[in-house]
Order: sequence, then structure tokens, then C-alpha cells
Amino acid sequence: MKVTHETPLSEMTLRRYEKPINQNPRELVRKVCLSVGLLQPGDSRDIIVDIFLVLLRHKKGLTSKEVEEEVIAFRQENKLPLKGIASSNIRRQLKRLRDVFMIEKKGTYYVVKTGESMDEIFTEKILKYYLDSITTRIREYFKTVEEQVRQK
Repeated sequence: MKVTHETPLSEMTLRRYEKPINQNPRELVRKVCLSVGLLQPGDSRDIIVDIFLVLLRHKKGLTSKEVEEEVIAFRQENKLPLKGIASSNIRRQLKRLRDVFMIEKKGTYYVVKTGESMDEIFTEKILKYYLDSITTRIREYFKTVEEQVRQK
């Protein structure tokens, strides 16, 4: 008997929010993170928002240490609690952003996908690649259920 694992190979949560009108840059980035499941509604541990915001503002990219320093400075300037700023957590959040193709690593630098607009990143990397691979596999399950389980 073959045992299957119930750990997903990939997953993504999508959420729809109100139109992005009259929101400050941090709130806009926060809604992006919420919209693609990188942040949970009501989660006070939102360091990923500031990491992504800092990277969006530095086109040439930053090392993980520079990201950490910039995030700490940003949170202090904006009187935000210094939660989640440990180096290990910063690196884990950078990996999460990489896993959903929102940033990439070039050598020791992390950078928002170069030469692509945010809409292109979402369309090409998330919709066409990431979500397509998930929905294709789900369709395989539906087809197999139809063929093997559902009575004809």
C-alpha cells in the first residue's frame, strides 16, 4: 500500500479587497501581501510588508543584512514595533517573497524582478506560472476522480 503525503507541493491564498484608493505606500504593499496570502488578516506580525516595501524602493537590490537595517530604520521612523526583525526571520520572509516570484536573488542581493512592472510580475510569474501549475494539478485530480471514482 502506497502512503501519500498531504503536504502540498505549493499553495496560494488569494483575497479581494476594496479598490486601492487613497492609501499610503505601506498600506498598498500590505494589501498586496494580504491579497496573495503572504500576510493573514489581522496579523500584527507584518514584517514582510516592510521587507517588500524596502526592496521596492531600492531598484539595485539589497543584501539580507541591508534589508534588515533598512526595515529597522523604517519601522523606527514610523513608530512601528520592532517585532520580527531577527536576521533569521528576515531571511525566512525573503524566501517567502522569492517562493511566490515577487523578488529574486542576484548573487547576494535581493531585488524586485528587474525590468518588469508589478502587473507583469503578477501576470507572468504568479498567474501564468505559479497558479497555472496549481490549477493544472487540481484539474488532473478532478479528471481522475471522474474516471476512477464517479460512477458512470
